[in-house]
Amino acid sequence: MIKTDTSLEGLEKFSANTMPQHIGIKVTKLESNKVHGTMPVDSRTHQPMGILHGGASAAFIETLGSVGSALIVDTKEYAPVGLEVNANHVRGVKSGLVYGTAEIVHCGKKTHVWKVDVTNEAGKLVCTGRLTVMIVPIEK
Repeated sequence: MIKTDTSLEGLEKFSANTMPQHIGIKVTKLESNKVHGTMPVDSRTHQPMGILHGGASAAFIETLGSVGSALIVDTKEYAPVGLEVNANHVRGVKSGLVYGTAEIVHCGKKTHVWKVDVTNEAGKLVCTGRLTVMIVPIEK
């Protein structure tokens, strides 16, 4: 389902000068139904109290799921766009990396739904979320 032969370097170039690059999100592994990545917890992703900003976690969730959808559809014909994202924050993180795993739970012609878990360096759940992606035809 996911085009796992896609180069991670190519994905990084695709994200040049976008939010994922600015806050340090990296895709680290592709599986047939999962996208894995990392995001730093530092001044770029902190909220004023010095812990991981919930909006950064939501951006991480949307990035991993959207990358997955882009690797499923023909991006010359269709564009994956975020339709809805939710995030439940269960643990704070002050520094280091968080790890995300996005797993597709619905892969339709018009929508994809992703379950995304974000964990800390000890493997404990930091945030869990769901992303709905709409698959829209590209106007020519």
